[in-house]
Amino acid sequence: MRVVIMVLAGLLWTTAALAESAGLRRLDTGDESRGWEAVGRIDFDTAGFCTGVLVAPDLVLTAGHCLFDKVTGRKFTAPEIRFSAGLRNGRASAYRAVKHAVLHPRYRYSRNTDADQVRNDVALLQLARPIRTTEVLPFNTAHRPGPGEPISVVSYAHDRADAPSLQEACEVVDRRRGVLVMSCDADFGASGAPVFSLVAGEPRIVSLISAKAEAGGVPVSLGTGLEEPLAVLKVELSAQSRFRQASDRTRPGGAKFIRP
Repeated sequence: MRVVIMVLAGLLWTTAALAESAGLRRLDTGDESRGWEAVGRIDFDTAGFCTGVLVAPDLVLTAGHCLFDKVTGRKFTAPEIRFSAGLRNGRASAYRAVKHAVLHPRYRYSRNTDADQVRNDVALLQLARPIRTTEVLPFNTAHRPGPGEPISVVSYAHDRADAPSLQEACEVVDRRRGVLVMSCDADFGASGAPVFSLVAGEPRIVSLISAKAEAGGVPVSLGTGLEEPLAVLKVELSAQSRFRQASDRTRPGGAKFIRP
């Protein structure tokens, strides 16, 4: 199957594509959104938003290209990023600042998307404080499903920015070299949205929405596999944390004195 990557998921679908996409169910009430509170909106200063998901009390997964200003190409700094877990109609289950943000080391931002970018389009945010509530429970990851297997997506988007929406009626179209081709809907803000597969009755993250494309003239969305990239990101985050701690210890004026 020939897949033509068109634009990042941060851009808009055409009206025709929207009309053909499978139905989205807006999660407006507490009952409707119960169990999905670990999915939240990531806001970048005044420059838009993406979707993210907790994979640990202090770790949020999202798409790597979300960390870049789409107009200037500048990478956002951690203090410019905020995560709102389970944001729904003006209220969130938890609000958190971000203290560290790391990209997959092989990801290179460009406005012209290709398969290599999608394959490595993953970022990990470390929150300033963990979210430890019985309401917000991080999701586990799982191996990528094969073609024809059902999946679901929870996302925010430009026309539904104040509440998440659930799409259950989509499936894997193809799987190739670390890229998942899916029939799921994608729109501005849906970048970084978690793709779920049911494993023993439990929803687990199998991909993140990265880009939209055409396969045989039909609109599809693209995402990366997660298990290997997530392991790489955790190592990268740990290495950067050790580097920052070492820098703090050697910085002039940072010495600690003990009274004899």
